Amino acid sequence: MALSSKAQGHLIMLAVMTVFGLNIPVNKYLYASGYISPFGMTATRMTFAAIAFWLISLFLPKEKVDKRDLLLLVGAGLCGMLCNQGLFAYGLGMTSSVDASIITTSGPLFAMIMAAIILKEPITFQKIGGVLVGGVGAVILVLTAHQIAATDSGNNMMGNLSIFSAQLFYSFYLVITRPLATKYSPITMMKWMFLPSSIIGLLLFGKDMVYAPMFHQSDMTPLLMIAFTLFGATFFTYLMIPLAQRRIRPTTISMYNNLQPLIATIVAIAMMGEKFSVMKLVASVFIFAGVYLVTTSKSKADIETEKIMK
Repeated sequence: MALSSKAQGHLIMLAVMTVFGLNIPVNKYLYASGYISPFGMTATRMTFAAIAFWLISLFLPKEKVDKRDLLLLVGAGLCGMLCNQGLFAYGLGMTSSVDASIITTSGPLFAMIMAAIILKEPITFQKIGGVLVGGVGAVILVLTAHQIAATDSGNNMMGNLSIFSAQLFYSFYLVITRPLATKYSPITMMKWMFLPSSIIGLLLFGKDMVYAPMFHQSDMTPLLMIAFTLFGATFFTYLMIPLAQRRIRPTTISMYNNLQPLIATIVAIAMMGEKFSVMKLVASVFIFAGVYLVTTSKSKADIETEKIMK
């Protein structure tokens, strides 16, 4: 039995958020160990992605991009790639993974408001309830994750504000690229979004990348970790997000941010011997209930269809 378009979108975002969730402790380790700075990581990710997507585009049919759309892609790239990743990396280097995970739950709220303003998507009581319920579940899960809290240090206000700003830029990126995702292929979108982001990233943080100890040592562990970040949390995830945007709404996509602490907890239980508790079960139920409520809430298209049927 073939999966519906919405089901495909949900599976795509589940895979994307699994990778993003695993990438947080990976990057936190690299920053804390001094292998690379947050800004060096940002420049590395931008440069790698730009090269990768442009190389792949050489072997695919060329797509003509309208000038207005090209400007939108450039702006979206600066918001969703450079600003989002740069601010998140900077914040993660200054604050704890616990704080970072909690703050990411603000993303769905931003996406819901922006989608209402820009895409005229309705803000329903069910959607608001879903965002709040999912956020509560994520916060409960993070606050009960003692194994994360015990290993993290730092609680810097600037770091928290950076994570918060990163969510704002990411939500804006999801909303403004929704129409473009149905018009252009993911490769075309990514090559034009990452190109200006990589240029500016190199101008600002090129030295942090070139002189990073990561690239002047022979230990394979950090190299494998950054390979996961580049191929998994950068190339794969940003290739998949436009495919999800064609199938599900920005607010729904953003709701998947709440799965990141859940994924971290599952990894802790499976690989680090963390015990499963009732509170973790309750938090998981809240998270999935929130995703369900937002997913099943009426979209702009649903309301217009109902009007026609009447």
